[in-house]
Amino acid sequence: MRRNTPTKEAVLNVLTKSGKALSQDTIEERIDIDINRATIYRVLNRFCDDGVLHKIVAENGKQYFAICNDCEEEHNHDHFHFRCSTCETIECLPIEVNYSIPVGYSIEKTNCVLTGKCKDCSNNL
Repeated sequence: MRRNTPTKEAVLNVLTKSGKALSQDTIEERIDIDINRATIYRVLNRFCDDGVLHKIVAENGKQYFAICNDCEEEHNHDHFHFRCSTCETIECLPIEVNYSIPVGYSIEKTNCVLTGKCKDCSNNL
């Protein structure tokens, strides 16, 4: 087990308070202690390795990190995410998205971000 540090606590606190996936830049802006960018990046990746967070790579290549709230025994990070083109939030979709692939192909991992207007931004139209 890894030891707890003020840096880890601060990063986890920012993500917990947000309730949504955040980029490293956003986490760095919201953190309340002095931590350099490389340390934040290491902490985020260590949390991903330990199953505390999962990483979402948007279509523009930007990485976002979300807390793994799913406590099921077989937690799966390979699920769909949704990025709002208006408010720029990224969230895990709470339902399974059905899709198909051509015969002869097999899926090993899924990294899919659907982009459009979130329910809040759609309601404001």
